[in-house]
Amino acid sequence: MDATITKHISSETPCVIIVDGSKVVRRLIESVLMKELPGARVISCGSGEEAKAALSSGVIDLVTTALRLPDMDGFELARYVRQNSPQAYIPIVVVSGDVDSRMQNREVSQDITDYFDKSLGHEALGSFIRGYIRPQTHAVGTVLYIEDSRVVAMATRKALEKHGLTVIHFVTVEEGLEKVESDRANGRQLCDLILTDVYLKGGLTGKELLEEVRSRIGYGKGEMPILVMTGDDNVANQVALMRAGANDMVSKPTDEKVLLAKISFQLAVSQRFRQRIQQG
Repeated sequence: MDATITKHISSETPCVIIVDGSKVVRRLIESVLMKELPGARVISCGSGEEAKAALSSGVIDLVTTALRLPDMDGFELARYVRQNSPQAYIPIVVVSGDVDSRMQNREVSQDITDYFDKSLGHEALGSFIRGYIRPQTHAVGTVLYIEDSRVVAMATRKALEKHGLTVIHFVTVEEGLEKVESDRANGRQLCDLILTDVYLKGGLTGKELLEEVRSRIGYGKGEMPILVMTGDDNVANQVALMRAGANDMVSKPTDEKVLLAKISFQLAVSQRFRQRIQQG
């Protein structure tokens, strides 16, 4: 195991375990994390066994792991962390260039908190990790939110607005689509991201919303990120949602920290995408 980068000064100093068979990759991630999280303790591990040993080194705030390690795969390591860590919960993020195809096929595990596509770059990874460890206290963007439970909608809306997001809430998919179509027809995009439940009152479901936005209206994932909230553990249903065009999924009941991290990340990626398009 590589030497830790900095001393763990206090319990409030974040500690991240990086697990990857490539020392070069680990060094790149360490370098970016030290810029994003000054003073953080970074433990670099070249194998699953090294990562297991590192779990006993104190409070761990997050673990990143490659899918393929010299002695096991990332899923096996995540399962070990869940079963053996003395902490109640440690976010585990898989960092891989194979994320998109695996997400499309829902080759996922309940032990994994999130996935990051390394093709987005290590600087984006640093921002992504920071979002989990130190969520932004203020985010910028407009969320089109579709939820038929007014109680759930009120709580979620307050949580997002507390962090600076503007939220436009609709009860049905039909209402949300009308808003998106109207803005598109007028040559504008007033909503930066769509957050929707799967099962909703009215004629259309969250899956059908995905199909409408992606196929008929014509917004790609970069232009209009869509996060789908679901409590459905059925793998076949999750496969269908990802193939229909969801950028990511959020488990219900929803953890505010995880939801904000996912929204902030998608907004940042979308903003970069639009800037590239504008620059030609």
